[in-house]
Amino acid sequence: MTDNTARLDHVVLWVQDPVASADFYEKAVGLRPLRITEFAAGEASFPSVRLNDETILDLMPHAMAQGMKMVPGAADSSGHPVNHVCLAMPREEFDALHSRLEERTVPVSEFSYDSYGARGMARRSFYFRDPDGNIFEARHYD
Repeated sequence: MTDNTARLDHVVLWVQDPVASADFYEKAVGLRPLRITEFAAGEASFPSVRLNDETILDLMPHAMAQGMKMVPGAADSSGHPVNHVCLAMPREEFDALHSRLEERTVPVSEFSYDSYGARGMARRSFYFRDPDGNIFEARHYD
């Protein structure tokens, strides 16, 4: 993509087992894993999963926390959770995600209705946790 408008490129999630997390995001959430083979072979520091053509979630192992030196105190971010990450998707994908999570006995919240977000009022949303306790909201606007 050559459009240089501001966009969300990636979110880094701290995880215990990046391969297991990638499996969860692939099978339960429906995201495509990236660099799993390279990570397992020691050729990549962490794997990722693709949210869309422009955005990925990096699955950073907690063991890398001490190497985080980009700003003072960066290593302390391991275990300091973000409140939640929201995934907006078409209604059909939203319903399929909810079904996959329930099939895998991943606890999900009750539906919320007409919640405000980046695109205005979302018709429905719900929350769930990944295996490392990161909280996600899923929503659709149509």
